[in-house]
Amino acid sequence: MNDEPAKPTWFERLGTLLLREPEDREQLVALLYSAFERNLLDADALAMIEGVLQVSEMQVRDVMIPRSQMDVVDIADSPEKFIPYVIETAHSRFPVIDKDKDDVIGILLAKDLLRYYAGQEFNVRDMLRPAVYIPESKRLNVLLKEFRSNRNHIAIVVDEYGGVAGMVTIEDVLEQIVGEIEDEYDYDEQEDNIIRVPDGRFRVKAQAEIADFNEIMGTEFSDEDYDTVGGLVVSKFGRMPKRGEHVVFSGLKFNVLRADSRRLYSLLVERQENEGDATST
Repeated sequence: MNDEPAKPTWFERLGTLLLREPEDREQLVALLYSAFERNLLDADALAMIEGVLQVSEMQVRDVMIPRSQMDVVDIADSPEKFIPYVIETAHSRFPVIDKDKDDVIGILLAKDLLRYYAGQEFNVRDMLRPAVYIPESKRLNVLLKEFRSNRNHIAIVVDEYGGVAGMVTIEDVLEQIVGEIEDEYDYDEQEDNIIRVPDGRFRVKAQAEIADFNEIMGTEFSDEDYDTVGGLVVSKFGRMPKRGEHVVFSGLKFNVLRADSRRLYSLLVERQENEGDATST
């Protein structure tokens, strides 16, 4: 029979550390960092706890997708017209408007378009889910609770005058806690910065150096003002782009695969024939 006392669990060790009851949030964060330094928390756990604390202080306006960058479907458009746009932007949900972004009449789920491809009777209005409206000032922790209880994943944000200010998704909130959520376009951090995919396009990490990009793509971009491809692309947009946006210059189309409000992560690059510089939002 083993008489050795059971080793304390991770929660018991953390609880022991936190017995010194903090008097304010700064002391709590200091205790958490102390736990990290004593190997009671790893870096990911510490970042997530800090994210949870941050979410309780943030408002929807801090993370929402601005009205100008909302990808929407116009109810007046035929499926033949808006389905290519749905495929290009690659979202799972789209606000549907009636001519103007202030008039959001519902939410279209991309998966409902399967009925169209299946040859079933299809009417966009019949497919719409109700739109949920929230104020810019709503706190993110309250919104997350509502998302979970209502099983809703998207909300339309309105300003104090009732106009549409933007939209927010459950992913936007969760990323404040767990960081950028990976998807099918993400790849191992250890892989090369520039990867050719079977269809002839290239997946490029934003951190790829311009000199390396020039060597592979046969381009002649200057690296005097920007060291990385991400810096070059952001300069062409004139702002931080969103996922699904693209910019065309020097015969190349740069599609944004991953980005958040602070950083560009990855791009899909393809060659274009006889196209001038243009930006799509």
